[in-house]
Amino acid sequence: MALAASAFTIAAMGQNDVRDVAAQAAAALAEAPENTAPAPKPVYWTKSAMTQLNFVQSSFSNWAKGGNNNIAVSSYIDAQANYAKDNISWKNRLQLDYGLLYSEDKPIIQKNKDRILFESTFGYKATKHMNYSATFTFLNQFASGYVYGTPSAPAGATDDWSPSKSDWKNARVLKSALFSPANITLGLGIDWVPNEWLTVNVAPLTGGFTIVSNEKLRANYGMDLKSGHDASEAVKDDKGLLVNGYIYRAARFEFGAQIKAAAKIKINDNFEGSTQLILFSNYLDKPQNIRVNWDNRLMWKVAKYFTLNLTTSLIYDDKVLIVDDSHPAGHRAIQFNEALQFGFTYTFTSK
Repeated sequence: MALAASAFTIAAMGQNDVRDVAAQAAAALAEAPENTAPAPKPVYWTKSAMTQLNFVQSSFSNWAKGGNNNIAVSSYIDAQANYAKDNISWKNRLQLDYGLLYSEDKPIIQKNKDRILFESTFGYKATKHMNYSATFTFLNQFASGYVYGTPSAPAGATDDWSPSKSDWKNARVLKSALFSPANITLGLGIDWVPNEWLTVNVAPLTGGFTIVSNEKLRANYGMDLKSGHDASEAVKDDKGLLVNGYIYRAARFEFGAQIKAAAKIKINDNFEGSTQLILFSNYLDKPQNIRVNWDNRLMWKVAKYFTLNLTTSLIYDDKVLIVDDSHPAGHRAIQFNEALQFGFTYTFTSK
């Protein structure tokens, strides 16, 4: 009996110890901090790059209305890097356009598209839909551009004479080149952003430079004469290009007001469009003559990676003289370019 009583006492004491240990463990678990996942790091940058490779081919055989077999290839890159944190924003966009054309009637490759456009806008929020802004713009092209005339037969040429490749190259007329022209502007003003698809920038303080590095083209782009020279000294060749272009300055400073309106509309997953209009008035020289740059782009997705693209560009600048056969001295005119192309499109985006 005594042995049984002792065993019962020990068992009772053991149960009490187990209860105490369990209670202590439960209390420790209750006091332990919760194991929560770390908060995700804030993302201030968003980046994307849309790439396109477009192709157009035309072929004619016994076609009564005429025509020349031709192939056109062009590429387009639209890269963006935008930063936003609290009241500060910084938007950057780089657009690169370049295209080549080969036509059976001319044994040379021609450039049909060429543009480098970089835009950077720093903003500080003033109200819900308005920001103080500083905008930088750089506009240029990659390579020389020409107007392709028909070569004239040399004196004494026979009836079966046909122009060679070098004849076609000699007949072309230079119209633009790298940094000829190039435009650099910096504007201070405000951004009005009423919604996600429209932005209007008004910069009443905009300064910049127009650069024409090629001496032959300086008169055609309205560059100023250097001190001690006048327009009567300018000598041009039979193509309307300057022979003594060194008498003109390579850069022209401009100061005025600029308005830039940009809109991007996505109708559905397969169709979207964008437009940008830039108006500039130079306070220093005929401010009533507004310089206009208007670009439009429509993109229709016909398959997962293939799109039909329509682009147009309109330019009017009273400083630019268009030289042609009817106006050998040059004249002011609206410049317009349009292209309809089918191609491969892929967009890279940041996570």
